[in-house]
Amino acid sequence: MTAVVRTVLGDVPAEALGTVDAHDHLFLRSPLLPGRELDDARAAEAELRAFAAAGGGTVVQWTPRGMGRRSADVVAASRATGVHVVLATGMHQAVHYTPPPTPAELDALAAKFVTDLTAVPVRAGLVKVAGGFHGLDEHARRTMTAAAEAHHATGAAVAVHLELGTAPLEVLDLLCGTLGMPPSAVVLGHLGRCPDLRVQREAARAGAFLAFDGPSRANHATDWRLFDQLAALADAGHAGQLLLGGDTTTAAARSVDGGPGMPYLLRVLRPRLAREFGEDFVTGLFVHNPGRAFALRRG
Repeated sequence: MTAVVRTVLGDVPAEALGTVDAHDHLFLRSPLLPGRELDDARAAEAELRAFAAAGGGTVVQWTPRGMGRRSADVVAASRATGVHVVLATGMHQAVHYTPPPTPAELDALAAKFVTDLTAVPVRAGLVKVAGGFHGLDEHARRTMTAAAEAHHATGAAVAVHLELGTAPLEVLDLLCGTLGMPPSAVVLGHLGRCPDLRVQREAARAGAFLAFDGPSRANHATDWRLFDQLAALADAGHAGQLLLGGDTTTAAARSVDGGPGMPYLLRVLRPRLAREFGEDFVTGLFVHNPGRAFALRRG
């Protein structure tokens, strides 16, 4: 059976995604980013056009529920530009919501995630949740439990925001050890923000996908470690589990507003990566690995 990835315009064969930005945002809002929201539909479309002009084919938007996903505008931008977009459902840390979700609301999340992943006309293609700094609080455990239930019901991948890159093994213990998810259905994000190669290799040995994202104004101090981390993981046999994304979270970070934005991945990082590691590695990083990471797992 052909593996498919669920985009906002319908299911697409995994091999037809083209070059993929595996973690980014077209729209985003949070009380932690006052005045820096991504909420301009024209700017979002322009950024997708710039990404397409650089050779991009698909963007995976990790914006979860309640943080300004703007599903209808994502559909319009995808249709206008020809760039596939994978939409997230899910829930971030409680601090990103005013007021924070109640226990009763958290208990109802699994059903909402499943509806987002299966309802028409716009369907999400992954579940995004978040850990805490060096651990998992009750909110994280409950949202991850809901995410695992949604995975078991739909086959969708679960993408995890690791706070400053920490606690990936605790996340895998919960999602895969306790909640029974296959590690290959878990995408661990922001690993570069805590460049502990031993922990990264352990997470890779468990079977998860590892997403590195940036450049980032907030985490630029660790951007320079990217190549060393990719090299170490590839040398350990994990090249097929690596993903790369831009994680544009503010308007100032967009290329159309003077930042590096989505095109930076392809205009700057891709040729550097090709010179360092070769074209086969780069094709895996941008094409083959995302197709496997975000494909729906058929039960």
